[in-house]
Amino acid sequence: MRENKYIELKEKMTDTFLKTVSAYANYGTGIIIFGVRDDGKEIGVEDPKNFCAAIENKINDTIVPIPDYSLEVDDKNKIVTLKVYKGMKQPYFYKSKAYKRNDASTREIDNIELKRLILEGENITYDRIITKNQDLQFEVLSKKIIKELGIEKFSNDTLISLGLYNKNEGYNIAAECLADKNNLPGIDLVRFGEDINTILDRKTSENISILKQYDDAIEKYKIYYQYEEIKEGKRTFKEKIPYNAYREALANALVHRTWDVNNNIKISMYDKYIEIISPGGLPSNISKEEYLYSDISELRNPIIANIFFRLHMIEKLGTGIGRINKEYENSFNKPKYEIFENSIKTILPIKSSIKITNDDEKKVYETLNKVNLMSATELSLELGMGKTKTTKLLNSLIQQGFVKSHGVGRSTKYCRVEY
Repeated sequence: MRENKYIELKEKMTDTFLKTVSAYANYGTGIIIFGVRDDGKEIGVEDPKNFCAAIENKINDTIVPIPDYSLEVDDKNKIVTLKVYKGMKQPYFYKSKAYKRNDASTREIDNIELKRLILEGENITYDRIITKNQDLQFEVLSKKIIKELGIEKFSNDTLISLGLYNKNEGYNIAAECLADKNNLPGIDLVRFGEDINTILDRKTSENISILKQYDDAIEKYKIYYQYEEIKEGKRTFKEKIPYNAYREALANALVHRTWDVNNNIKISMYDKYIEIISPGGLPSNISKEEYLYSDISELRNPIIANIFFRLHMIEKLGTGIGRINKEYENSFNKPKYEIFENSIKTILPIKSSIKITNDDEKKVYETLNKVNLMSATELSLELGMGKTKTTKLLNSLIQQGFVKSHGVGRSTKYCRVEY
């Protein structure tokens, strides 16, 4: 047994476990196992019954508000397991500080995360907060609403029905995001040449409506990844990277980003792929697996998401990843997703019908996807193949154009070629 984000091991009881109690109550159910060393060896505790009573007293006396938890004793090994459930009254404080679990460690959260927790505890999303900027205009939004929804007139009543305006309090953050001019971050888009030192084009869209940001980013996509091909007198429309996948990834980045940090969405365009980095990791209630493989959706900005849905800029809520993947159904290259604590990266490669038919060659190619540069020895150990066989497979992939080699002799390393 090893420590991870949801399991903490304690050889004995010290007050540091209370920080982890705060973390689990704030962000997600987890367990603390007492009587187990960091290396996983079980040593037990003395007098488990009194030990449990001491745990209860410490939690009840120091965590505010008191979280929901349970205790279980393994009488045979004298192991005590404390399970702390994610609460509904965030934030949960220990000595006036709130904590978060980060992999196998526990840390104090910063002021931004604390404000987010307070909103979650009050069941309020950030885009519902009333903005200080009340001098807002909505020409871009009104044109799109009139066109897409078929209404005759755009008015304050329209803003109220869209959840952007309250007669008693005024405009909220969602309204500011959609206003023609605002004080919010936007999108920084760069088109690179042969390498990152060669910038062919750049467009920064900020302090303007996110609808205009979206349109600007779509326009750049059309310039670089859509074209017409004429064969035998017939004109055919082509896409290097699927338009629907890019549109979905772009909309997701705008709808699900955090607005309480002053960072732009980063869009990097290369010959063979587009990379989109959106500020803000996953919502606290969504796991990486749920984000990637299910239709479960925890909307960080539900008002904005609803408007994008009404304007047909996103399809059914919660299906973005699935829709992106479907666009690459018949492509050898697939989208990639990298999830970090404070950002999400989506990589959209150009579509390719080129395929590797040999199963062993496919294993080598897919393994090279995990690490950028690997030697033949490293690959053979990773795959459990002999070095001679691995080298032969690498040479075959190089001849087919799927793999490139770097260096000579014993220092030779390999990486995959993206299409």
